Amino acid sequence: MDRASAIQQRERAFAEALKADGLRMTHQRLEVIRELARATHHPGADDIHRAVRERVPTISLDTVYRTLAALAARGLIERIAAPGAARFDPNVSGHHHFVCMRCGRVEDLDAGDVAPVAVPPEAARLGTVTFVRVEMTGLCNDCAAGGPH
Repeated sequence: MDRASAIQQRERAFAEALKADGLRMTHQRLEVIRELARATHHPGADDIHRAVRERVPTISLDTVYRTLAALAARGLIERIAAPGAARFDPNVSGHHHFVCMRCGRVEDLDAGDVAPVAVPPEAARLGTVTFVRVEMTGLCNDCAAGGPH
């Protein structure tokens, strides 16, 4: 599937989830969905708000937060804890993350590049584990070298 088709499919899934949660599909919410569906990085709510506000000056930060919360609750985006503010990942396929503890940079790591993590017996007793997500934290090369943040 090409990138444009993947974006359209993601937009449709996001819109259907919001409607299923009883949220009206307003122009503002549609623009949040579009911004997030096109994201190739891990934007924060403020990043999305700033980008959408260029097209829709009346959008509120609350609308952005409620939209993100509804999508995360349905498992359509992932909320990533990062220094400063949470970031959001519209790519929920199997992959891991590297998070810089200083600047908050978040990068995807292919799941195949990480050795499989054994599921501890305690987790297996709680239920069926379908995927293990690894979050690696440290300092990115720029921060480790004392570069710009």
